Amino acid sequence: MARRPWLRNQPALLLMALVCTAAVAAALVSQHRFDMQPCPWCILQRLIFILIALIGLAGAGLRALTRPAAALITVLSTAGAAAAIYQNRVAAFLPSCDLTLADRIISGLGIDAWLPEIFEVRASCADAAVKVFGVPFELWALLLYGALGFGSVLLLLRRGKRT
Repeated sequence: MARRPWLRNQPALLLMALVCTAAVAAALVSQHRFDMQPCPWCILQRLIFILIALIGLAGAGLRALTRPAAALITVLSTAGAAAAIYQNRVAAFLPSCDLTLADRIISGLGIDAWLPEIFEVRASCADAAVKVFGVPFELWALLLYGALGFGSVLLLLRRGKRT
């Protein structure tokens, strides 16, 4: 069997990257197949999942990046959780998300014009408030951010173990 040293570096980071990729894929299927159009907070969370996936891949591939990747994932999962909570508690009740922090970040980065099929805001926060199996979509994201944050903290707390 061929050796894959990059896989041994940190399987947990690779798993995090795969889970985040699956979450973005699910969001895109929901958008394009089931007409669940995203608001700025949805797009911001999508961007955070993509960043976590890229950082997880880098940390899984390079042993020297394992701990920095885990630290960045901890920060990003906290930011994602905050965005999901804000979307659920505040933004879902606003008639418009224009000029909110999420809208300014998306517009400021210009990613909505660069890749509109993935990052273009297509709904207001109130219109984007949908449920999947009776649970608001953003709370599913919150659950995933919590799991990612917990996993990344566990990686940071490992001492003396080679990854």
